[in-house]
Amino acid sequence: MIATEPTTGVRRFAGPRIVVVATIVVSLTAPGQTAAISVFLDPMISDIGVSRTAISTAYLIGTLVGALSLPWIGRAVDKYGTRLTMAVVAGGFSLSLIGLSFATSIIGLGAGFVGIRMLGQGALGLCAATLVSRWYDKHRGTALGIQSAIGGGVIAASPVLLERLIAATDWRTAMLIEAAVIAVVVIPLALFLVRNRPSDIGQRVDGELATGTTVVPEWGVTRAEAMRHPYFWVLLSAVGAAGFFGTAIAFHQIALLGEHGLTATEAAANFVPQSIAGIIATLMLGYLVDRMGPRRLLAVSMLLFAFAIAWGTVVTPGWSALGFGIAIGAAGNAVRVIEAAMTPRLFGVAHIGSIRGAVASVSVGSTAFSPVLFAVFYDWTDSFSLVLWISMFIPLFVAVAALVAPLPVTPAQTSAPLEPAVRS
Repeated sequence: MIATEPTTGVRRFAGPRIVVVATIVVSLTAPGQTAAISVFLDPMISDIGVSRTAISTAYLIGTLVGALSLPWIGRAVDKYGTRLTMAVVAGGFSLSLIGLSFATSIIGLGAGFVGIRMLGQGALGLCAATLVSRWYDKHRGTALGIQSAIGGGVIAASPVLLERLIAATDWRTAMLIEAAVIAVVVIPLALFLVRNRPSDIGQRVDGELATGTTVVPEWGVTRAEAMRHPYFWVLLSAVGAAGFFGTAIAFHQIALLGEHGLTATEAAANFVPQSIAGIIATLMLGYLVDRMGPRRLLAVSMLLFAFAIAWGTVVTPGWSALGFGIAIGAAGNAVRVIEAAMTPRLFGVAHIGSIRGAVASVSVGSTAFSPVLFAVFYDWTDSFSLVLWISMFIPLFVAVAALVAPLPVTPAQTSAPLEPAVRS
């Protein structure tokens, strides 16, 4: 068992340090994210001699298997603590990247994809968000917003950096360098700077009365109890919709915008306003989520998502394309930061690892099939318009559910407000 620091003496609140560590960790999930992996696909196909369909299928399977494991990883976070779990996950992530760098067949690629999707995109991000959730209550949204905005910005920039690294070396060497960075940076950060909760070093959530001797116990329902509440399924639906449609649109963005007259270069450049809008939306929503309840924020984000999807059916070159990029980028990132902050507020942090493990499983799993579904519709109709119009109704339905579903009753010590609407 790893010893904790003594609880005597006055020390500065460690929460900001925790946010910095969590932000670095989120940034270094990039090797497991689709954006970063995309620059490796063509070199892998050329080197190993597999088809694009085969490698895409292996990636789909890897994503699904990785998603199914996340509830158990969330349970490990609750049982063994974020500190130890983060270090073990980072070690496994690094080994998975090493293993993938030596792949010589579709089987090896598939196994490597399972590891980096499960441990990189899923588990490491889960550890970072869970860590911040346990250190902040009043300012949880702001802290998570900063973490997500900076981490998301690094992830968005990673394809450019990795493409240059691959060009200077090769894809296998680039992957080994990624593995070394994960091992050298994340494992020491986890072991030496992370503390599971403020009470481990005699502090309190948000730094209030940090030198006090009385520890306020964590509250929270179990995962099974959370899953019996309607609003858990509203949050889960919002995350699933954002992951599903956001991934599908991003995956087919060149073809989708090309259908409306944009060149391949113009369509690719549309990722820039998406990233900028996503960062701004994350920071704004992180601030607002500390001051408002979930109903309006979640409903507005889903309405914006529906609006952005519908915009994709009529987008044209120029300002219209810029507006589409801003809308789709802002909507997707807004949903993620709202869920990350609202889940611990509504269901507590005592079992937050297990609860967010289930949410992360849906978040990751929802990205697996959507590109295939959109491709099927495109092959059938020779256009993305029909599938976009159908897709628009899903976030609209979730927006309505966010406004009418009963909210859970939370203890009085939860400082951020919930709407006084119907509660269960």
